[in-house]
Formats: sequence, structure tokens, C-alpha cells
Amino acid sequence: MDSCVYILASGKNGTLYVGLSTDIIHRVYQHKTKAIKGFTSKYNVDQLVHFEIYEDFFEAIAREKQLKRWKRAWKIRLIEEHNPSWDDLYEMICC
Repeated sequence: MDSCVYILASGKNGTLYVGLSTDIIHRVYQHKTKAIKGFTSKYNVDQLVHFEIYEDFFEAIAREKQLKRWKRAWKIRLIEEHNPSWDDLYEMICC
């Protein structure tokens, strides 16, 4: 089963959240519906703006940890390299 490292945002240049999941569709849905109380529900962080797929779970964990350590500016640059308009990519992966 593939693992996904993802970045959610509250909007363009908004609050960011880095996560990891083996079921990205379900996990982002949980964020969108605020099914789990926490950081993303509190700050309305529910737009999938970046994701990376890994076959190796441990490689995905390493990448998630790396992104969590990155400066905000670096994360924004990564998002804008692949998704310059900060589109919500959830519709692209779930349908």
C-alpha cells in the first residue's frame, strides 16, 4: 500500500499542516469534515495543496519529518512549484 505525504492549507499563503497517510482520500476527508478535533479543525486547514506518493512507508516517514523541519518559506516554494494557484487537489484524487 502506498503512503502519501501531504500538505494542507487554510488558503493561499495560509496556515500549513504536513501529514502522512496510507489512505490519503479518507484522511483528507477527515480533515475536511473536521471529524477529528485538533490543529487542522481549529485553524480550518482543509485544502490539499501538495502531496507526494511513496511505495516505501519508511521513506514517506523520513520525508514527512523532513518537511516538518522545513522553514515555512521552503514549504510555500514547494507548493508553488507544483501548484502555483494553490488549488485544492482533493477533487483530483478522490474522483
